[in-house]
Amino acid sequence: MKDLRKLKKIKILFIFGGACLLLIPLFMYFSKDVSVLQIEYPHVTFKKPDQVVVEIKKNKPKYWVELKSISSYARGAIVLSEDWAFFDHEGVDVEQMKVALSEMVDEGKFRGASTITQQMVKNVFLSSSRTIWRKFHEIILAHKVDRLLSKNKILEIYLNSIEYGPGVYGIKAASQHYFKKSPSELGPKESAFLAMLLPSPKRYYVSFSKKRLTKFANSRIKAILKKMRMGKVITADQYDDELATPLSWEK
Repeated sequence: MKDLRKLKKIKILFIFGGACLLLIPLFMYFSKDVSVLQIEYPHVTFKKPDQVVVEIKKNKPKYWVELKSISSYARGAIVLSEDWAFFDHEGVDVEQMKVALSEMVDEGKFRGASTITQQMVKNVFLSSSRTIWRKFHEIILAHKVDRLLSKNKILEIYLNSIEYGPGVYGIKAASQHYFKKSPSELGPKESAFLAMLLPSPKRYYVSFSKKRLTKFANSRIKAILKKMRMGKVITADQYDDELATPLSWEK
């Protein structure tokens, strides 16, 4: 009799666990109405100390720049640097996730392997907490967003919503802050610099604050320019010229 009751408890727990495994992803999928981004805009407000608020509203923010008004160099540099397969995957780059998992297991290295779509979803809809649940939520919503929005729309939202430095949000603010230019005027090396900042904009801001590229920043900019050459965003001659030309604020 005891064995029978024990088997029933195990069966109930098994059914409950299976239901949770099914319901949690469903809850995450339907938790956010990402379709609002088809007609509305995320408004990013920076509030000190280091507090960012994102609200979805019908009106376009004053700082918003349409994708066609952003330099092709800037678009190319950021896509190639952050998510080379952006136009090919369905919101999540499974191959990159496999590589990241392998590196974590074999070498103890950890990297997010987040696509542009995942980063956009995190910035607009989720918190920046480093938990497995947030990551799982991010992956599910990224796939949902990819089905509803065009790649160009996702990229436009991303470029207008991300952080490029302490209190610097959106590519319009970044272009003005670093180069006193509009996003349409950004050149190849300037674009590579902005792309270089993105993994850790506060940390890599040191190059601008000291008006001198760090060894790391110089190496990353060179690598991004090389990707731009490989991706035919710039020519071989442009690559050589940009490497030899300092940024406007460099000492």
